[in-house]
Amino acid sequence: MKTLFSKIIDKELSATIIYEDEMVIVIKDIHPKAPIHWLIIPKIPIPTFQDLQKEHFGYLLAMTETIQKLAKEHSIEKGYRLVVNNGPDAGQSVYHLHIHMLAERAHNHDF
Repeated sequence: MKTLFSKIIDKELSATIIYEDEMVIVIKDIHPKAPIHWLIIPKIPIPTFQDLQKEHFGYLLAMTETIQKLAKEHSIEKGYRLVVNNGPDAGQSVYHLHIHMLAERAHNHDF
């Protein structure tokens, strides 16, 4: 059975997409815990962090590069949090690996 995130990746469900390429999709969290709360999701169904295998590391690297790119583009590179809820005891609710990226909005010093 497809996860919620697989359905979003396959465009069967809608989501607010922040970024997308061939390996990663980034969407807004529907229940944000911070002004910026995005989910960085690999485009292959890896259920949990514990399920990562060597062949998945390209996706993990792509997720990391995407986080760095978005932080710079949105001027939050000086402060953001990354969270992975791994398994039921950590509160994982969607069994498709994803990283929560949370931040306050950067101050705009342009006048």
